[in-house]
Amino acid sequence: MTAILDGETKKIEIKQRFTYKNNSGSTLNVLYFNDWNHAYSSNTTPLAKRFGEDFNRSLHLANRREFGHTHIKSVVNSKYEGLDWERTAAQDIIRIKLAEPLPPDAAIEIFFTYDIQLPDSKFTGYGYDGDQYYYLKDWYLTPAVFDGDWQLYSNKGLDDLYTDVTNTRINFIFPRELFLSSNFANQNVARFPQGQSAILEAPSRKNCDIVLTPEKEFTKHVTPHLTVTSNIEAKKYDVPSQGISIEKIARFMRKNLGDYPHDNLKVSTMEYNKNPLYGLNQLPSFIRPYEEQFQFEMMFLKTALNKYLRETLFMNPRKERWVYDAIAYYLMIKFVEENYPDQKLIGKLANVWGVRSFHLAEMGFNEQYYFLQMLSARSNIDQALTTPNDSLIVFNQKIANRYKAGLGLAYLANYVGKERIDSTIIDFYKVHRLKPKTKTSDFKQALKFCTDDDIDWFFNEYVSTRDKIDYKIKKVSKTEDSITLTLKNKRGTRVPISLFGLQNDSVISQYWFTGIDTTRTFTIPRNGEDRLVLNYDKKIPEFNQRDNWKTLNGFFSGNKKLQFRFFKDTEDPYYNQVFYVPIANFNVYDGITPGLRIYNKTFLERPFVYDFAPTYSFLERTLVGRASFRYRKYHGKSGLYVSNYFIGGSTSHFQENSRFTTITPAISFGWRPNDLRSNKRQSLLIRHRNVFRSIDEGVLTDDSIDLDLENNPDYNVFNVRYQNRTNDIVNYRSSLLDFQHSSQFTKLALELEYRRLFTSNRQLNLRFYAGKFIRNKTDSDFFSFALDRPTDYLFDLGYLGRSEDSGIYSQQIIIAEGGFKSRFEDQFGSDWIATTNASFNVWRWVELYGDLGFIADRGENARFHYDSGVRLNLVTDYFELYFPVYSNIGWEIARRDYGERIRFIVTLDIKTLTGLFTRKWF
Repeated sequence: MTAILDGETKKIEIKQRFTYKNNSGSTLNVLYFNDWNHAYSSNTTPLAKRFGEDFNRSLHLANRREFGHTHIKSVVNSKYEGLDWERTAAQDIIRIKLAEPLPPDAAIEIFFTYDIQLPDSKFTGYGYDGDQYYYLKDWYLTPAVFDGDWQLYSNKGLDDLYTDVTNTRINFIFPRELFLSSNFANQNVARFPQGQSAILEAPSRKNCDIVLTPEKEFTKHVTPHLTVTSNIEAKKYDVPSQGISIEKIARFMRKNLGDYPHDNLKVSTMEYNKNPLYGLNQLPSFIRPYEEQFQFEMMFLKTALNKYLRETLFMNPRKERWVYDAIAYYLMIKFVEENYPDQKLIGKLANVWGVRSFHLAEMGFNEQYYFLQMLSARSNIDQALTTPNDSLIVFNQKIANRYKAGLGLAYLANYVGKERIDSTIIDFYKVHRLKPKTKTSDFKQALKFCTDDDIDWFFNEYVSTRDKIDYKIKKVSKTEDSITLTLKNKRGTRVPISLFGLQNDSVISQYWFTGIDTTRTFTIPRNGEDRLVLNYDKKIPEFNQRDNWKTLNGFFSGNKKLQFRFFKDTEDPYYNQVFYVPIANFNVYDGITPGLRIYNKTFLERPFVYDFAPTYSFLERTLVGRASFRYRKYHGKSGLYVSNYFIGGSTSHFQENSRFTTITPAISFGWRPNDLRSNKRQSLLIRHRNVFRSIDEGVLTDDSIDLDLENNPDYNVFNVRYQNRTNDIVNYRSSLLDFQHSSQFTKLALELEYRRLFTSNRQLNLRFYAGKFIRNKTDSDFFSFALDRPTDYLFDLGYLGRSEDSGIYSQQIIIAEGGFKSRFEDQFGSDWIATTNASFNVWRWVELYGDLGFIADRGENARFHYDSGVRLNLVTDYFELYFPVYSNIGWEIARRDYGERIRFIVTLDIKTLTGLFTRKWF
């Protein structure tokens, strides 16, 4: 291949001669080639669609000049006959129709002439960055794999190109002022007046990666074990020490894998940034808790291991990535055990006063793998290791499934013996290194060959399913010389479980038990144990470790101690943990209300959670706050996947010396599709809201009649809400059906919402709301529909001053019911309502809005209302400003009191705000 890079246009002209030998047993009439550069050609490709699913708008809103594409000029055979070709529906795969069938063991030459326009690197990191930095990966045409079927995969930004192995030679011509680094061997680099040329050559490789930089960034490290080219560095870790660490890692990889068969291993910062060490090391450098040597070695080891394996083991990375992950993370765990056995998860912070008392400070570095994998499992978003790479949610694709794979291999090693697993990895690598079309079955066969124990459970249960591991000691009896215990398999996942016998916290015995379907009784010798603990060394990624132990010294000595901790902590299975943290809330009537929150929720989700948050109102000089109990039950991956059972209460003030108290029992259900990457969710909430109000007669005025306090201070409402929502950044759709019944009224309401983000960066927002009273016995407007600022008799809305009709707090708006922004004197309707709200942006976050609709009282004709204005949509649903312009009232912008007509949306709920940043992960 000859490739000429034009530094001005960011284009590469390519002439490619390809010899295709049919190594299959089938006669081929067509060939497929990967053209992953063309995935950047529009905002309708699979890559762009995935970006939208991950709430990434960069490709959807990109300018045409930032796109990348491939322009194919000709495809001919050795007879110079033009071959018919076409793009598949995915756009980044090319189908070539051969002039003659290609029988087994025959070969054909194909000549390609094409240009590629490189994409802006802001999308995936690949392409060009500014004028002088290039990172080329998966940039030229490569053959798709045929193994009886064509394995065709689109570029989805996951670095998992599955291509056949080739012997490649590239004459690469590039601008004179740049420095080149590649995973291929560099030969015959020559400079000439118009630029430079380099011969890049490699046998048995999948693809050529090229990095071009204006300054020389990569350093070659020649070790006795392999040659490494890298630009990974640590500012506070000197260069000679970095070289010593690289030699140490190279020796470790060669010892635990075998010889690297290529001339050079390229380890780049870009590759590390694609798959970093998630956790505390991502904090700013001045507060990172790890020693520079440890941090550098872990960065380099992780990146080098992944590159080492992917450059030499030719498996299907889209479907069989877990094998790479299992080996890489198993070796990372081993590296820390051998070189840093005392390294803590939070590093030097574990010795800081106020932090060292936390259970988090006691956790070793390798315990992060269990913790983060369990974060996914406890939230019921975990996926089987065999799930295709492009079907994983972001958190599992980047973190949880990688960790689960490494933990699984460590679990297996603990069961059959580490030496056996270590030698099996070396043998597997030696046999399958550079061997095309290696399969998971090859890895399975190698593992099964290393032991006489039955390890089918590892593949059938641990790898192929998302079933949880959870055992408990159900009961124990003892004699002078033996202990009889019954183990219960709480989840039915048939995998081995370890049992440890402890005496004064020292291990004096260990056993493995298998074949436990539901419960099974075992008898072991008694050797002075005072406690039995399942999975004491935590080598098994068990779902719940809180019920893993039994004392042999009587019931009362076995009770867990109560442990109070300031702030949230990680789960300690040997204590009943209670957490406390100071809090402060605010509303107009209570002012700032400081208090203490007491709860039992750890960083990992747990089924039963209680939460008490008493606070003190300095304005009212009394206690306010909230309390709740919740039990969450997960049912499965899809369909009806979760149920929540809840009872809670709160108390606060809605006017001066006027208190409201709510008590609400509720049950909710959630549904989701089998594809966890889908943003579609459905929910059903059934609750009974009980409201108790008291009012100071001194503040009761004629205006208070709307609150219906004199006649009906207390009430209760039975409420059913069904919501169907697809939370997509390009197309957002939501429908809500709300039914309410009380002794005074029965009403039904429907809310529909739609948002569309266009490629011009214009966003259309549409909302429709309709409601009807089926019966209404009330004499006030307290329960009526409202065009603007509903009375919120269910106390669902976060009003800062819910009873205010003047002042800044009265200008707060929450889009509910009618959703109007202008304020009307006749805004309530005791019969029905139907409104539409719309907005459309004209420049970035500046939008024009308009509302119109009808509202009616019982026995009266409907009233038509409309308004319009300017919306500053700074953060949708979280911080917005509304400036009314024209409505039924007239030109509001010309009124003297216009400042009082400006409305705002503000959200102070921390959980709601953090959802903006976590949604792309989950």
